[in-house]
Amino acid sequence: MAATITADLVKQLRDKTGAGMMECKAALTEANGNMEEAMTLLRKRGLAQAAKRAGRTTAQGVIGSYIHMGGRIGVLVEVNCESDFVARTDDFNSLVKEIAMHIAAADPKWVRREEVPAEAIDKEKAIYRAQMEKENKPAHVMDKIIEGKLGAFYSQFVLLDQPSIRDNAVTISQLVAQASAKTGENIQISRFTRFRVGETAEA
Repeated sequence: MAATITADLVKQLRDKTGAGMMECKAALTEANGNMEEAMTLLRKRGLAQAAKRAGRTTAQGVIGSYIHMGGRIGVLVEVNCESDFVARTDDFNSLVKEIAMHIAAADPKWVRREEVPAEAIDKEKAIYRAQMEKENKPAHVMDKIIEGKLGAFYSQFVLLDQPSIRDNAVTISQLVAQASAKTGENIQISRFTRFRVGETAEA
């Protein structure tokens, strides 16, 4: 028996996801009134739509900042979108602030995987191979294990792969995709700088 999709249920889902009224109703209908399932459906659709937008030009945006721990850690981050209108919205600026706070806490080294230097990847692979040398595993099995370990390396040091400090079930990449779905624009994190007092002196 199909569940009754009330206006209140639709509103709850809309408040949680930021998706449109009709999208929320369709997702709840498909999920037979199950809120969690409907949220998963909307998230998947949002990510698919964000992927389609990924090639569009992002010439607008905001440089956000965050100062943490009594001025001992500071972050500057540039997040881009397609229009000045979206760049000025509260939702977009909240996203930028959240990303800046995340960078302060999680200390990523690069924005995306493509920015990781080849020598850093080769060094990691060499460490993993050395760890497994005595295990006598076939080469193809070893390669698969190394790829898995590299995934863990990316989720530790690459901003878009890191789990959000607010909700570790969601990566920063998914957070950006959700904002993209909500605004209807391509959103990209361009670059960031993280400062910590005494860092240069320690280096």
